[in-house]
Amino acid sequence: MIKVSESASKKIVDMMKDDGFDATNDYVRVGVKSGGCSGLSYDLTFDKEIGENDKVFEDNNIKIAVEKKSFLYLAGTILEFSGGLNGKGFVFNNPNASRTCGCGESFSL
Repeated sequence: MIKVSESASKKIVDMMKDDGFDATNDYVRVGVKSGGCSGLSYDLTFDKEIGENDKVFEDNNIKIAVEKKSFLYLAGTILEFSGGLNGKGFVFNNPNASRTCGCGESFSL
């Protein structure tokens, strides 16, 4: 399962609204792709549909779609949001990552 903190949930709802999505019906797609300074990077997008290879979760009123391949890397992850002057934006607290980069956008196992 992937969890969403309260601060991340609020920011996602606002961003979805700004981009023409509805948090009550649409999904946040969380994925993993090759790249970044640690080898793998996180990918966040909004989506109106789920695919047949997606796992779907809901936490803090946010529907999350994850392709099964990416889920292997993301199981147990908590998506958080850190705002303010020193905030990093969205932060992935991934218990599967053995190494992360300073920006928090990439990781390795």
